[in-house]
Amino acid sequence: MRQSQAFIPTLKEVPADADIVSHQLLLRAGFIRQTASGIYSFLPLGKKVLQHIEAIIREEMDATGANEMLMPALQPAELWHQTERWDAFGPELMRMKDRHDRSFALGATHEEVITSLVKDELNSYKKLPLTLYQIQTKYRDEKRPRFGLLRGREFVMKDAYSFHDSYESLDQAYELMYQAYSNIFSRLGLNFRAVIADSGAMGGKDTHEFMALSEVGEDVIAFSDTSSYAANIEMAPSMDQYTESQETMLPLDKLATPNQKTMQEVADFLGHSLEQGLKTLLFKIDQSFVLVVTRGDHEVNDIKLKHLYQASTVELATEEDATNLFHAGFGSLGPIHCSSDVEIIADYGVRYVRNATCGANEDGYHYVNVNPERDFKVTQFADLRFVKEGDPSPDGSGKLQFARGIEIGQVFKLGSFYAEKLGANFLNEQGKAKTLIMGCYGIGVSRTLAAIVEQYHDEKGMVWPKQLAPFQVHLLVMNSKKEDQVEVADHLYQALRAKGIDVLYDDRSERAGVKFADSDLIGIPIRITVGKRASEGYVECKIRENGEQSEHQQSEVIDHIQSLLV
Repeated sequence: MRQSQAFIPTLKEVPADADIVSHQLLLRAGFIRQTASGIYSFLPLGKKVLQHIEAIIREEMDATGANEMLMPALQPAELWHQTERWDAFGPELMRMKDRHDRSFALGATHEEVITSLVKDELNSYKKLPLTLYQIQTKYRDEKRPRFGLLRGREFVMKDAYSFHDSYESLDQAYELMYQAYSNIFSRLGLNFRAVIADSGAMGGKDTHEFMALSEVGEDVIAFSDTSSYAANIEMAPSMDQYTESQETMLPLDKLATPNQKTMQEVADFLGHSLEQGLKTLLFKIDQSFVLVVTRGDHEVNDIKLKHLYQASTVELATEEDATNLFHAGFGSLGPIHCSSDVEIIADYGVRYVRNATCGANEDGYHYVNVNPERDFKVTQFADLRFVKEGDPSPDGSGKLQFARGIEIGQVFKLGSFYAEKLGANFLNEQGKAKTLIMGCYGIGVSRTLAAIVEQYHDEKGMVWPKQLAPFQVHLLVMNSKKEDQVEVADHLYQALRAKGIDVLYDDRSERAGVKFADSDLIGIPIRITVGKRASEGYVECKIRENGEQSEHQQSEVIDHIQSLLV
């Protein structure tokens, strides 16, 4: 491709609304352009990288025996009503009506469509197992799109769905997909971790997320410093390994704590550590109120609450709810003399505190010398908190450390939820009707592109791995008015193409500085510069990754390039 004929609109300045490196560089290098908030066009360079990522995904998916297909983005509301997700999915689901006033959704995911599609086809155990996948644009009405391709309202995704006659078969497919995803992200050159995760609105039980490690990641990963254990922080269990206090219980007392509302303010006012305080939060779990107690230095994990109660919704109660039930505001809530209408549960760590402090359910007052069981009863103790760095690793090996990650893929064991809702059954060997069992496997293709840039860049621009770069070689002619330089560059351009090497030929009438800056910004792995020594038959070769430069005779440079691309 001659650059004079290419659409590569580079920018010198960093766009004001681009907060992270991948967003900045993809805009500056002319890979993407914003059409609306959270909606981007992929320009020719961006499209080529997407195609290279998709090619690797297809190779690994096809190797598992999966079949590629393409489903419609426009989905009838009736399917979502059947699975009861039309309302449950929330405002992120893009909804619309046609001219006949029929409701539709733009596909955020395709469980409903694929299950409806196969329910009349996979009617016998002889047709199972089967895995189908697609690479397609998805739509979600994000409340606050940001970080370029990392959180958009329109994005490219690979989603796959497997169908089984038994959970043993699902387990086998899950492991196969887990390995395929590991292969994909390894081939893409990413530094990633597979972590235990929550299935969220997708349903199902077992699930792993694949995280590209990055400081701009929105997810926190907890991992062992001595083993392979890794989990999303919301799923990492805290171990019930606390030390029993030998401190003598002191008499319960109530003290005035005027204008002290936060745990830290109360601790400072009373002169004790956060660990000695009891944090009391009021939650509404489905339609019931639950008082959750943790140590003052711990944070309540609402995902663990949801799993404990197998609830549909978990949310903090309003201050109005607190006032109605306790006659006190949030900063003064406590489990002593609690309303009988409210269940009290506590994190494991609360069981071991002695002479603690908690709210007195009266604004401006706190109890001191509080001891669980003596002063208040707990319905159950459970793991209710987020883990902290330095906590014991759940696998018993080492301590937990934290890192940030960008979610690029996830694998789910969906079970039979969607098949039951949509009536997808098959006949087993005995001729009895059974419900199909499903798995679901997604990769955020456009998110992965951004994650790669976050890991592969320097101060000058992007540094593409050779298997993903939009072109393999960037050929620059320094002075397009010098016939000897143009002659050598034209010859090399044709020779490279004849060898099957994908080359971008910068034949523009631009200054050398502009060409070098654009080349570094775009980040193609190998650069050939045809300059002053062209008349002597010499050109310069530079490796983008490490800056290594070398001069070669025109007759030898093709062989050198081929050796670098192996």
